[in-house]
Amino acid sequence: MNDPIADMLTRIRNAQMRGKSVVQTPASKLRGWVLDVLADEGYIRGYEKVTGGNGHPALEISLKYFDGAPVIRELKRVSKPGRRVYLGVKDIPQVRQGLG
Repeated sequence: MNDPIADMLTRIRNAQMRGKSVVQTPASKLRGWVLDVLADEGYIRGYEKVTGGNGHPALEISLKYFDGAPVIRELKRVSKPGRRVYLGVKDIPQVRQGLG
């Protein structure tokens, strides 16, 4: 797998489209750090480290819904391995009136 973050984001998007309450992704420190940010900002309920069906460590992500709709409306990777995007913190545009 070339892009583990994009894979995790796709798993989250797909699970939310199906109305799932939890989704699993292979465990890594980088994925854990991204999930920490999503949890701190209130986009997911949280996550925990578990053993996946194949015996390898996995992260079980608890998804968050509000009135039956996913809290995350859009989730995509901007800087990709094939095309890096570098911006200063002041240059990052505000999305959805600062809520996105």
